[in-house]
Amino acid sequence: MSELAETRRLIWSRWAALALTIALATIAVDQAHKFWMLDVYGIEAKGRVVVTPFLDLVFVKNIGVSYSLFNQESREGQYLLVAFAIVASAGLWLWLNWSQGSRLMAISLGLIIGGAIGNAIDRLRIGGVADFFSLHAYGFHWYVFNIADVAIVAGVIGLLYESFRGESH
Repeated sequence: MSELAETRRLIWSRWAALALTIALATIAVDQAHKFWMLDVYGIEAKGRVVVTPFLDLVFVKNIGVSYSLFNQESREGQYLLVAFAIVASAGLWLWLNWSQGSRLMAISLGLIIGGAIGNAIDRLRIGGVADFFSLHAYGFHWYVFNIADVAIVAGVIGLLYESFRGESH
């Protein structure tokens, strides 16, 4: 295999188009929802909106990562988290292409990359991640999350399933 072909395979493999499509669709849906919630619906001014007995809509700006770990109030801190999301996404992209993985792996990594980039866009736009969905039951409140977070979790579940399923696919 020529050096050019080898380099091309490292950046664009069999499942790259599928993963890229999933990532771009995830970013688009996530950002459209956040735009609607913040700029059209005006969730910030409404406060907590009860949707069902177990789901509320509320605006929370998360300046950290999952569960508000590593809170970064400064603009520089947010840029650091954006850089981390970009580096992690690039690493996942290379993993997909180097491994010559499966369709499920491409979908899963596309969801994770799209979710990470969607949340990184928030950090640049509003100085933190916009979260809206608050699940609760019997006095227990789950953390507030967004569509990008759902995509990331779904992608991780897909990767876990793939790892348990084994190589015979």
